[in-house]
Amino acid sequence: MRRMGRPSLLGSMARTAVVVGTANAVSGSMQKSSASKQQTAAQGQAANAQAAADQQQAQVDAAVQEALAVQAAQQQAAQQQQEIAALQAQVAAQQAAPAAATAPVVDMTAELQKLAALKEQGLIDDAEFAAMKAKVLGI
Repeated sequence: MRRMGRPSLLGSMARTAVVVGTANAVSGSMQKSSASKQQTAAQGQAANAQAAADQQQAQVDAAVQEALAVQAAQQQAAQQQQEIAALQAQVAAQQAAPAAATAPVVDMTAELQKLAALKEQGLIDDAEFAAMKAKVLGI
């Protein structure tokens, strides 16, 4: 027979135990769900941080490559300038060589003419003329 009215002490305890068990189950499930959400969020943040680090490393690598390219271009330009200066020096030396070669000839000719004039005027004799001529000619 069933009693109608107030529940028995045993029934109240059983009902309380069921409520507590259900509350614990729901609470544990919610804690697991919350922990899962936090773990997922932490993994997302770690992935974002890794992506940011990868992007920053790519930027650094690009900057290094650009700096190396600029340095190589500067070295090549400096080398080309050195080559140009060397070629200009060669051209200047070649242009100066014929001028230098003709200048002593003109000077020797003028010196020999002066010596001949001194000899004709009788200011120097044949021996002095021959000695000075040898000196001018470098003999």
